Amino acid sequence: MSTTEATTEKPFSRIKVRVTGLVFCGDDVALLRRDRAGSTHYTTIGGNVGAGEDFRDAAVRELHEELGLDPERAGDLELVAMADARVTRPGPTAPPRKIHLIYRTHVTPEVRATLATQEFDELPDGSHEVGNIEWLDYRKVADLPLFPPIGKVLAQLPSPHAPLPAFELEPVTDQNYTWI
Repeated sequence: MSTTEATTEKPFSRIKVRVTGLVFCGDDVALLRRDRAGSTHYTTIGGNVGAGEDFRDAAVRELHEELGLDPERAGDLELVAMADARVTRPGPTAPPRKIHLIYRTHVTPEVRATLATQEFDELPDGSHEVGNIEWLDYRKVADLPLFPPIGKVLAQLPSPHAPLPAFELEPVTDQNYTWI
């Protein structure tokens, strides 16, 4: 694809799938905090699904890559929610429509003690952006700048094991979210 084609592609004409994990240890959930010039934001632990990759396998891979979570040491991986994101973002490439598949698992304090505390995301120039893994009480994440924006839903759960009120979360668009 030429540069001209990339910049003239219609926004949201491509679909990407991102898998993400809500990793709980008791009442705490692991979130990735990124500090950038002028802002701090949080994301759930995860990443894009590779071509032909099974969604669950991708979630297991991402949790292993970013947290060092050995699948045999985690609880069951349960698909709990989906978020459809169509958000404009900076850059020359038209933004994709991104479907977020959100899985949940639970770990023991012993497993939590072995997990990564930082994640290194490679940038186009070969350098790395450092993200810090923070364990936060899930009932206190409602107002965090969290993507996908699941904080309010999590904070309302009566327990970390409770079902989410709806599988499909509110669509994420430019009208209700600003790219950080």
